[in-house]
Amino acid sequence: MGNTDVRVRGLAARAGGWSARHRWAAVGIWVLFVVLAMGLGSAAGRVDVDESDQLKGETHTAARIIDDAGIKEPAGETVLIQAKDGSLKATDAEFRAAVADVVKAVEGTGEVTGVRSPYDTRTIAKDGRSALVQFDLRGDADTAADRVEPVVEAVADVQKDHGSLRVAEIGAATMKKQYKDAFGDDFRKAEYSAVPVALGILLIAFGALVAALLPVGLAVTAIMATMGLMGLVSHLQPMSDTANSVMLLVGMAVGVDYCLFYLRREREEREAGREAGAALRIAAATSGRAIIVSGVTVCVAMAGMLFTGLPAFEAMGLASLMVVAVAMVGSVTVLPALLSLLGERVEKGRIPFLRRRKRTGGTESRFWTAVLKGVLARPVVSVVVAVGALLAVAAPALGMKTSQLTLDQEFGDSLPIVQTYDRVNAAFPGGSEPAEVVVRARDINAPEVQRALADFKRQAIDSGASRGPVDIKLHAAQNVALVSVPLVGGSDMAKASESLEKLRDEVRPATLGKVDGVEAPVTGQVAGNHDFNDQLLGSVVPVFAFVVVFAFLLMLLSFRSLTVAITSIVLNLLSVGAAYGILVAVFQHGWGASLVGAEGVGAIVTWLPLFLFVILFGLSMDYHVFVVSRIREARMRGRTTKDAIQHGVVTTAGVVTSAAVIMVAVFAIFGTLSMQSMKQMGVGLAAAVLIDATVIRGVLLPAVMALLGERNWYLPKWLHRMPDLTHDESPEPDAAPAVRGEGDRLTV
Repeated sequence: MGNTDVRVRGLAARAGGWSARHRWAAVGIWVLFVVLAMGLGSAAGRVDVDESDQLKGETHTAARIIDDAGIKEPAGETVLIQAKDGSLKATDAEFRAAVADVVKAVEGTGEVTGVRSPYDTRTIAKDGRSALVQFDLRGDADTAADRVEPVVEAVADVQKDHGSLRVAEIGAATMKKQYKDAFGDDFRKAEYSAVPVALGILLIAFGALVAALLPVGLAVTAIMATMGLMGLVSHLQPMSDTANSVMLLVGMAVGVDYCLFYLRREREEREAGREAGAALRIAAATSGRAIIVSGVTVCVAMAGMLFTGLPAFEAMGLASLMVVAVAMVGSVTVLPALLSLLGERVEKGRIPFLRRRKRTGGTESRFWTAVLKGVLARPVVSVVVAVGALLAVAAPALGMKTSQLTLDQEFGDSLPIVQTYDRVNAAFPGGSEPAEVVVRARDINAPEVQRALADFKRQAIDSGASRGPVDIKLHAAQNVALVSVPLVGGSDMAKASESLEKLRDEVRPATLGKVDGVEAPVTGQVAGNHDFNDQLLGSVVPVFAFVVVFAFLLMLLSFRSLTVAITSIVLNLLSVGAAYGILVAVFQHGWGASLVGAEGVGAIVTWLPLFLFVILFGLSMDYHVFVVSRIREARMRGRTTKDAIQHGVVTTAGVVTSAAVIMVAVFAIFGTLSMQSMKQMGVGLAAAVLIDATVIRGVLLPAVMALLGERNWYLPKWLHRMPDLTHDESPEPDAAPAVRGEGDRLTV
């Protein structure tokens, strides 16, 4: 019957064995680690990425000049006053009264300074129907979003008294508040939804409450510990809200997956007749080892984001790397201890309507057995059809256009602030997001500098880059001038970028560029997006190369097969390509966008393609390592390659399906959030995981391996000296126990 003397080797096996023998110590150490990480992180506080450090290039240079000069730029706000039906003009008494009421109302809050009437600044649209009251918020611009609410309410009160006019506020603080509120609400929604969704799926998968709670508990504690670690690490590498959100997403996915892999293997071995201790040791040596290989591969992939040179990406990469590492360590240490403590009690809390499935001869899936029968009978046809389908799905990615999403693209046109944003840009193109030229000279009041500033102001309009008004604010004591230039194109990023290039490449060299000792970097929202795109594109090759090369080496070392390593990379690239294609089709072209509650916005958010590549390349290894490990085990036990493929795929189908459903469900939650960038991330990840777990692992992988046959295990002689990181193979369930010495490998 059961084999009670199973000796295994390897890091995962040793960690699992120690934890099973020192159960309370392992659990205690884990709890202490989580509590200490949270406590120390809370005490240290989290340092977030400073906006001035987000980018390199001109945007960073401009921020450095302003910081060096000690200039504290306030958060600028604008109130749009616009006739609803076109009957009123800015010269009419009612319009003037509304302007006066706005000025009085915002000044009355005590939160603003430098209120400027449109009649003084000439910020009146050409048709005379729209005008802008401009002012700055007192205090630090970084915290202005927390103080803008009284001003917004004061403006709303003015609107109530002037029904024939639109009176609405927009600006840096109000837009930041919109993003902050939406991000906070979305994050809470994802946080509150992810755990119940994962728990529900696990209840169906296991049919027992205790077994379902283990993966969720591991994932949640790993996330809690990582939140604390983020606070500590942020003093060396600043973090961000986006990094926190990504960490939650990745932590829940891998934490649940790793525990699921381990737990299902342990249950499978016990159901095959093994004694509890032997089942746990085999699970440690097989699934535990697969978890370590997968975890290290995911960590390496996440580390790729550190090569972008962008603080926001570095924060996301480091946060994701930490949560994967914590979940991986927890899975191979505290989980064996808990399973040893619980024993058969892991089946407690049986769900009445989910009776335990009886298994005969393993855990083979009837559905995947049928699929595999067809795939292995016609592997060439299967490869051609699967690859053709994936390439067809990936085809739209060839026309991918990336851009930072504007306010209207991010939130749609239903929000009042978005409608105000669109109206301001229609009446005053570029007015809501002007470019800012930061001019520093040895003497800002020198005649040649003043002439250059005047020429720049004139040529900015004459060149067609701006329709004005171009505003110049002098800081004579610091020898700095800030020039605000509304860009033609407004919220159309492509046209606005063309205007920016005219400023940088034509207007500036012909004016300010001719004066010795003058620096004049161009910054602002459009410039920041432009610089971000340039820097991100420059980092694509090194990041891709790092991730692909290291993933290849890890696969080569883990399976000691050149063929397995190469096919791993190719299949993952196909999976990522298909995800890109779906993203472009849905969010750029709008095909089927309504099905996911989205709309085609003409672009994919700039940071997403590289982020998706890194995340998906890492997460795809979960399934790949798990499935190929089982195939290799079966082959090492003496099965033919074809039989080993079928055995490996169908016996892992249940756990891979459960893990994929959980990942898809958690990622899909992000597809329901309000921000378009979060929708794109959620849908892209969910689609990729679904494709990876079905078409890639269920059809393409076995078909390719069947075609390759014994060549799957090919390793050139000159590579035989590589370290052996393979794991012990478990004997067949009905094998008689063999007598072995301490530390010997299992024999088959």
